Amino acid sequence: MLTRQASMEDQFESTRPSWRRSHVSPHTLRHTFATHLLAGGADLRAVQILLGHEDISTTQIYTHVDSKRLKEVHSKHHPRG
Repeated sequence: MLTRQASMEDQFESTRPSWRRSHVSPHTLRHTFATHLLAGGADLRAVQILLGHEDISTTQIYTHVDSKRLKEVHSKHHPRG
């Protein structure tokens, strides 16, 4: 049975942007937030504080080694870079 509420929910759902219909979890948002901060050059300790982690190893779970960024940092700071 199609109710008025169900009909309105269907109409509302179809007007939502596609990224909102993808059911993004809070964990995905946290992970993306931390990854973008770190990729943008944020300090791991600063990200740790922003995420509220007591242990730095918990924050390291959110990191990915961006090979391009790693090469840039290496060539900038290593004596034989």
